[in-house]
Amino acid sequence: MSKYIGASVKRVEDPRFVQGKGSYVANLHRPGMASVAVLRSPHAHARVLAVDTAEAEALDGVIAVFTGQQLVDGGVGHMPCGWQVPDIQVPERWPVVPVGDAVRHVGDSVAVVVAENAYVAEDALQLIDVEYEELPVSLDARATTSDEAAQLHANCPNNTSYAWALGDEEAKDAAFAAAAHVVELDLVNQRLIPNAMEPRACAAQWDAAMEEMTVWTTSQNPHPIRLLLAAFTLGIPENKLRVISPDVGGGFGSKIFHYPEEVIVPWVAREVNRPIKWVASRTESFMTDSQGRDHVTNVRMAIEEDGTITGLHVQTWADQGAYLSTFAPLIPTALYITLLSGLYKIPGIWGEMWGTLTNTVPVDAYRGAGRPEASYLLERIMELGAAKVGMDPIEFRRKNLIQKEDFPYQTPVAFQYDSGDYVALFDTLEELSDYAGLKEERERKRAKGKLWGIGLSGCIEASGPAPSAVAGSLGSAVGFWESGSVRVHPSGKVSVFTGSHSHGQGHETTFAQVVADELNIDIGDVEVIHGDTGRVPFGMGTYGSRSAAVGGSALVRSAEKIREKMIRIAAHQMEADPDDVEFNDETGQIQVKGAPDTGMGFGDVAFAAYTAHNIPGDIEPGLEESAFYDPANFTFPNSAHLAVVSIDRDTGEITLEKYFAVDDVGNVINPMIVNGQLVGGVIQGVGQALWEHGIYDEQGQLVTGSMMDYAMPRADAFPAIETDRIETPSPHNPLGVKGAGEMGTIAATVTVANAVVDALGIEHMEMPLTAEKVWHAIQSSNGH
Repeated sequence: MSKYIGASVKRVEDPRFVQGKGSYVANLHRPGMASVAVLRSPHAHARVLAVDTAEAEALDGVIAVFTGQQLVDGGVGHMPCGWQVPDIQVPERWPVVPVGDAVRHVGDSVAVVVAENAYVAEDALQLIDVEYEELPVSLDARATTSDEAAQLHANCPNNTSYAWALGDEEAKDAAFAAAAHVVELDLVNQRLIPNAMEPRACAAQWDAAMEEMTVWTTSQNPHPIRLLLAAFTLGIPENKLRVISPDVGGGFGSKIFHYPEEVIVPWVAREVNRPIKWVASRTESFMTDSQGRDHVTNVRMAIEEDGTITGLHVQTWADQGAYLSTFAPLIPTALYITLLSGLYKIPGIWGEMWGTLTNTVPVDAYRGAGRPEASYLLERIMELGAAKVGMDPIEFRRKNLIQKEDFPYQTPVAFQYDSGDYVALFDTLEELSDYAGLKEERERKRAKGKLWGIGLSGCIEASGPAPSAVAGSLGSAVGFWESGSVRVHPSGKVSVFTGSHSHGQGHETTFAQVVADELNIDIGDVEVIHGDTGRVPFGMGTYGSRSAAVGGSALVRSAEKIREKMIRIAAHQMEADPDDVEFNDETGQIQVKGAPDTGMGFGDVAFAAYTAHNIPGDIEPGLEESAFYDPANFTFPNSAHLAVVSIDRDTGEITLEKYFAVDDVGNVINPMIVNGQLVGGVIQGVGQALWEHGIYDEQGQLVTGSMMDYAMPRADAFPAIETDRIETPSPHNPLGVKGAGEMGTIAATVTVANAVVDALGIEHMEMPLTAEKVWHAIQSSNGH
């Protein structure tokens, strides 16, 4: 019987955050710590002809100034791309651009100042004289591939780094040849700029005597960062390199990657032999943090007369920015085309994509990472398909849903879905939202001249990337397993070490719930430790909604080993057969079955393991176990969402009137935390639909490069989001869980977009659906 799993336990980490006692890189202080500032290119594309640092070096308080060539000469390597598909051409990227090379986006690093404090360092930047030769700029994911477009990298003709395709092209061709109806749509999934509450930061300290480096960084995966620093960019052996990611104030994917500053800061720390720290300004974050989405797509759907979907053809040009960020090729390939089946039986799917290069900030994973892009195009074309055959949007979806008895379901695009009940999803959504009543209300509103729309979606996610062998075959340089260790102290207190990383998800609570239940102890006796390569076993970090399914499963395996060992010790002391000994859920004792008077306390057994005075001769003293868990498959959470919007006919302003979310994330460890993640994800998804857009002008300047210009969602724009769940446990992990952190974002964007299009009575409008765009559409079509 579970005491904690399934319970809404309050987050144990929140008191320190609420009291301002979190430990962040920006707050880190070491004796003698100096500050780093990085000179950024003001040009989107220009050759660096010369860098004069003399005046900056003469400024009082400046310790040193470094150029790109000095880092190259000092052994620094190119920034690596950790996911490589067949026939890929990876453009070279230096942490700091050396003289003779070119900067390729506004914000590219050109020189580095280290000074006694941040103010002097920033002043010194203004004294560095850089001579540039401006070069033509290339923009737009598809336009950049034309013969006339400016070339970014010599090894990437037509600014195309790679191409990738998946599915059954013959089945697709046959479907379209025989189709009664074909619907087609050109659409753009616009560029987004991550804006975590905490900007990126990095600090480093070099121990010259021991030749050891410690790096503190705002990262979602400290062990992979250590590996990349050691093997590719910095060259310090892993056993001499410690990477610590303390409390991190949000990531959403943007803190997965290996950034130039994580190379620059420790290299400078070693050169000047002083502790060093760099903290990004919000402006730097806008023009250096890897950005998200930015797809240009054509999608066609083949449909039979009765509404059965038979084919889907997708062509996408994915803007990767000026360089390939760490996992950039993964996002529009194995996390995008593989999700084109959605919740539906579509026999003929063929997806093609081209990874293209432009003079913009690199693009990589952002909350949902490929899955929101796939859901957006699929659920938009579903709306056109429903209209084409004259069916209600839910009726059309129901006609094509994968049925419960079909699981495990093999799609035509590689993935085999684990479990689900998509019919129940929509049943629950219709009941929760009173869908029939909403449609009647829509007609009443429209009869009065109101612009009022209903939008819905049925979406799927591939979460918990796995298994490692499959990831390797698809292009990953690393595996997707996870580690976990459980240490029971002689007093009976428990320390849990996880290779996952928490940056807002509540792992210190949920992981403690899992281990406390497995060991039948109080959750207050469990501490969770993460984010430090010097303390936890090698782990792969947090991204892709993998923490509970993969990281939690590793902890389950470790705790199971602890239980087994404790049972053997207790059985030995009680002179009983281990098969007759159990953990009693009621009393918390380890006892002979049916004989509670024989029981030993958890702490008594732990103490016995360490004194080792009376333990079985074939087991070792102590009580600590580890596990490395490599899942058999992804998990596939899924959802059905519905939004209601109204539009002011005079201003084009959109009001989100109602939002309903029904999700299947498998078994739920902590309903309160899961609900918070789902609601937060919805808000982030709606942000893309209505407000957010990273816009570059013709010169490659980011014109939405501040909070004054880049519109973020605000709490007062949202109604209460009504949620419900169904649970179909995943068979691929011992907890039966599926990912929850990204599902809301995957569904919300297209749900709201569909609602706005419905309200306006038009076929399509590109996001973000701003009041200005909507007002112009109203003037053109006069609404309903």
